[in-house]
Amino acid sequence: MAPPTRFVLAAFLMWGAVTAAPQTAAGSFSTSAEPEEHVTRTQSGADAASIYRNARLGFTYKVRYGWVERTQQMRGTDPQKAQVLLAVFERPPEVSADTVNSAVLIAMESAATYPGLKTAANYLGPLTELAVSKGFKPVEDPYEVEIGDRWLPRADFSKRLGSLTMRQSSLVMLSKGSFVSFTFIGGSEDEIEALIEELRFPTPAKANRSR
Repeated sequence: MAPPTRFVLAAFLMWGAVTAAPQTAAGSFSTSAEPEEHVTRTQSGADAASIYRNARLGFTYKVRYGWVERTQQMRGTDPQKAQVLLAVFERPPEVSADTVNSAVLIAMESAATYPGLKTAANYLGPLTELAVSKGFKPVEDPYEVEIGDRWLPRADFSKRLGSLTMRQSSLVMLSKGSFVSFTFIGGSEDEIEALIEELRFPTPAKANRSR
């Protein structure tokens, strides 16, 4: 049986592919769900975007104004093994449109679930297997990207949806005995890069090159 996070990611990929007429009024980022002790959500001021903060893992993510959150709906039943930290979409995933529904999923899974995987880069193996099973094709071999003072392994994929191309990029880090994955979905490479730019590691951390 596939681990919990893989079921969550499969659902996420399916939701991100939903298409039909864009809505005129997008839902706002919800802060009604009770956060974990190490998580806070605040308004960023001038642009009214929301900031997801995870002090335990040492990162923040700036969520665009008007995006909708589905974190609680995608959260698993056993947070000790796998947990969705953040799941946000450009529009409600149940509403179709004629564009790719851009989205961001941040999840963590106990490294004990994969005793044979020793590095963050190793975790891209199961993620790639799942993406391919959902019709994505690798764009190139996995590589490392620098975000702040951290190096994270990254894998890029694409999938044709009629006349559209859906892009997906996943970054991974190994922290606190868990694999933490950052998955971004968008309609273009530029959009993916813009989404990744909102991921920050504001607290000092030693460079962690995962090879």
